[in-house]
Amino acid sequence: MKRKIILYPDEILTKKTKKVEVIDKRIKDLIKEMKKVMTLNNGVGLAANQIGEDLSIFVALHNDEILEFINPRIISVQGNEQVMEEGCLSLPKIWGRIKRYPIVNFEYQDMWGKRKKKRVKDLLAQIVQHEIDHLEGKLFIDKANEIFRLEEKVE
Repeated sequence: MKRKIILYPDEILTKKTKKVEVIDKRIKDLIKEMKKVMTLNNGVGLAANQIGEDLSIFVALHNDEILEFINPRIISVQGNEQVMEEGCLSLPKIWGRIKRYPIVNFEYQDMWGKRKKKRVKDLLAQIVQHEIDHLEGKLFIDKANEIFRLEEKVE
């Protein structure tokens, strides 16, 4: 099935996603599809609800590798919040300035169901926070200090 990015204000983007109970072929195929959709749309992260699936899964691009995270949960954050610019595939041409932590410790399951913990920083920490927000039914515009359209953005 060819999937498309779900755009705001679709209701699925504002609801907390369901936990993945069993990691089977359907879930693995969904993750493959998520990777394709994210890549085709030049994204660096994509949550399952952004393609219409009510499941707690996201993928993220890091160092030319696409990582997958199932049932992720932030354990702790470190450092002072920093103001960063952020966009979202579900809100095309909209950007905002939002506070994010520079270091995030989180746990998740991998493709084989194994529980893991990971410490990430900088851009990957920003992506993790953004995507976990999606899985919680929150969008960056809900937290942004300032929102602007791409046409208004001055570099």
